[in-house]
Amino acid sequence: MDAYDIPAERFSVSEEIKKSRFITLLAHTDGVEAARAFVQQVKGEHPSARHHCWAWVAGAPSDSQQLGFSDDGEPSGTAGKPMLAQLMGNNIGEVTAVVVRYYGGIQLGTGGLVKAYGGGVQQALKLLPRQQKVPMLTFTLSCDYAQLAEIERMTGRFHGQLLQTEFLACVSLTLALPHAQVAGFSQNLTDFSRGALTLTPLD
Repeated sequence: MDAYDIPAERFSVSEEIKKSRFITLLAHTDGVEAARAFVQQVKGEHPSARHHCWAWVAGAPSDSQQLGFSDDGEPSGTAGKPMLAQLMGNNIGEVTAVVVRYYGGIQLGTGGLVKAYGGGVQQALKLLPRQQKVPMLTFTLSCDYAQLAEIERMTGRFHGQLLQTEFLACVSLTLALPHAQVAGFSQNLTDFSRGALTLTPLD
């Protein structure tokens, strides 16, 4: 689970091809429900368009469980698939693309449609503002008051975040660590506490 790009904001481009207007919209959608909601939102914004074709990579780029696409009435394989292919070739995650087509009366043929839909997404991805998402794992950890300062320093050193601190008989911490840093942090924790402290993963 390495870091990957996600859209930093909603973004759109539009072009006219043989009198048909194609508007490509990209948005950050974390999960399939959010992706569906964005498609519905675009349909609401463009109710008179002939087609609202879409594709999404709703999770990490490597998560094949969260892919989806639709030709929305265009000939099979001419819209959703080429759109999805562009998203998947870009190492970008949590993204939904919707291409809205206002039909201009001239048929483009299957090759023309593939180029229009795939090309629109390709163009939008080139210009899309992005940010990086580092997948984090969440853990709980209990320590003595005397150990807290060092654990806080260690969390910072491994690019982690302290999410919650409860001061009871001992200190109960909830912390998030980047996937790639967990092994190093655990080793440091073991060395520092001589094996007394361990991370407990949260689901």
